[in-house]
Amino acid sequence: MGFFEESEGSLIFRENGETVMVSPWGRDSLRVRATFLGGIREGSAALKEAEKTESKIEIEERFASITNGKIKAEMNVSEWGSALQLTFKNADGKILLQEIPNGGALQKKARHFSPHPGGGSFRLKATFLSDPTEKIYGMGQYQQEIMNLKGTSLELAHRNSQASVPFYVSSLDYGFLWNNAAIGAVHFSSNVTIWEAESTEQLDYWITAGDTPAEIEEAFADAVGKAPMMPEYGLGFWQCKLRYWNQKQVLDIAREYHKRGIPVDVFVIDFYHWPRCGDWRFDPEFFPDPEAMIKELHEMGMETMVSIWPQVDYRSENFAELKQQGMLVKSGAGVDVQHIFHGNNVFIDTTNPRTRKYVWEKAKKNYQDIGVRTYWLDEAEPEYAGYAYENYHYAAGSDLEVGNIYPREYARMFYEGQKSIGQDDIVNLIRCAWVGSQQYGALVWSGDISSTYEDFRKQICAGLHMGLAGIPWWTTDIGGFHNGDIREKDFQELLIRWFEYGTFCPVMRLHGNRQPIERIIDAKGEERMATGADNEIWSYGEENYEIMKKYIGIREKMRDYTRSLMREAHEKGTPVMRALFYEFPDDSKAWDVTDEYMYGGDILVAPVCHEGALSRDVYLPEGCEWKLVTTGEVFAGGQCVTVDAPIDVIPLFLKNGAQAWLTEEF
Repeated sequence: MGFFEESEGSLIFRENGETVMVSPWGRDSLRVRATFLGGIREGSAALKEAEKTESKIEIEERFASITNGKIKAEMNVSEWGSALQLTFKNADGKILLQEIPNGGALQKKARHFSPHPGGGSFRLKATFLSDPTEKIYGMGQYQQEIMNLKGTSLELAHRNSQASVPFYVSSLDYGFLWNNAAIGAVHFSSNVTIWEAESTEQLDYWITAGDTPAEIEEAFADAVGKAPMMPEYGLGFWQCKLRYWNQKQVLDIAREYHKRGIPVDVFVIDFYHWPRCGDWRFDPEFFPDPEAMIKELHEMGMETMVSIWPQVDYRSENFAELKQQGMLVKSGAGVDVQHIFHGNNVFIDTTNPRTRKYVWEKAKKNYQDIGVRTYWLDEAEPEYAGYAYENYHYAAGSDLEVGNIYPREYARMFYEGQKSIGQDDIVNLIRCAWVGSQQYGALVWSGDISSTYEDFRKQICAGLHMGLAGIPWWTTDIGGFHNGDIREKDFQELLIRWFEYGTFCPVMRLHGNRQPIERIIDAKGEERMATGADNEIWSYGEENYEIMKKYIGIREKMRDYTRSLMREAHEKGTPVMRALFYEFPDDSKAWDVTDEYMYGGDILVAPVCHEGALSRDVYLPEGCEWKLVTTGEVFAGGQCVTVDAPIDVIPLFLKNGAQAWLTEEF
């Protein structure tokens, strides 16, 4: 027997206990799996079953190849040590990605399995050669003002404001998915790229070749799933703050918006509207008739969104049953308290189908049945105290092995529950995501960031990377979450600049923990979660009110256009907000821009994201003409221009004069 064999369209290599399988997996794409001392495992962390394609396999003694459309994997076995090296090429023979050479004097391994004592899992390291000229984009949401990820090291784990979605688009015309939910890391170094999984049984990744970023993105969406169609109520303005703490406050604010004729698509009721975490119901002391409240909001044209937390307080009415039934995350050592906030809390196990059924039934009874149709799935990482990943265990496995699927299964819990009762127009806000979250109606927001210009700029990069990582529904807290004082002029300026940017995000949502806060004491004398300062658009003075009102009007008039972008996301997996190179891949300068983007194919958005700035430089990609919205002036592409940006203006350019109606708004 030789090193290679063909089996049902896949190419298999065996040598000294290692098995490597390369399989066609969708158009122009290959899936690579490898195990040590065991057969190839079926199933997948993220990939769906792929449509069948015809692969071409060639086998020689120490060389084999498999071709699927535009991608080819070559497998070379070295004379010294019989080590395997994988090389991926496109249809023109250009190398896309290549493993490091194996064996030799250095005895390095491209696929290194280091066994954990006493178990069947391994610490895995996969190493590839690196082209220092390569540019890398995607990978989810990391809080950094960086677009090209080449040279970065990224933790493959979730935290508050960090969402690890391990897919990237390369400037070398390929896309790569690390199909492994284990806690780990990736290092995009100039000499090598190293992927690490702390605990796993199998190497598993997917690679696709494409002539453009759009072609790569669409192949990826086919492989892992696409977002549903965004509901109509996702297209307009959402009102939110930390926190509307009673029924009277909710209705007073909603009625004022309605009286002023300002459309609000979604009115958000934040956390601790419940008695204890894990009760999943309104507290009757503060919300005596939530059904009537929701009915009135609906009559004013507003959907009601309610916050859900996956924490369960020891004092919750549901804690004992959840614990007895094994539906909670289990700590491996120490006191079984996983989050301390207004009590001692543990997390529900979203990987357990029984847990998903139990929690959805509570939410259905206490929210859905009285009119709620959209949910805010907070704390979705989940936010463990200290993020001691090695200490937690799920029904699906240890946190080290499978922990990154938690937010996806959390989104799945509500999406499948809503679908089961016939709801089709589903969007749920969530604070984290993994590969495939988009198919469960997940609208990701960027977490508890600070109200600073630095954080503002980081969100521009984060949103673009999330779109490229396959998550088209994304948003931020307009104005940032922490430390925004409504009395300070500097914060008001930041809020306005962020509000303008938020108008051209997939979802436009005003939120934040505004200062100064107000303490809340219940009838028993217990201090409850505080409420932040006012955060309505009239809370910041008349001049700022008029600016924000104008941009809500613009968002309303963009409904048809935004709806068309959501349809592209649904049908093809296309990001709603797009890095410039996505639309202009042949323009080398477009690959380096960090602070402007395309909202769909027609509108170039250049947020003013530096304190006190009243103008900014804007790069206009080559290949078309650009009309400046404020003046109607037309510029040739391929140049940088300086434009005025008074406080009420965000620089916008229209590609070849498209969406000309916008010029009338300025």
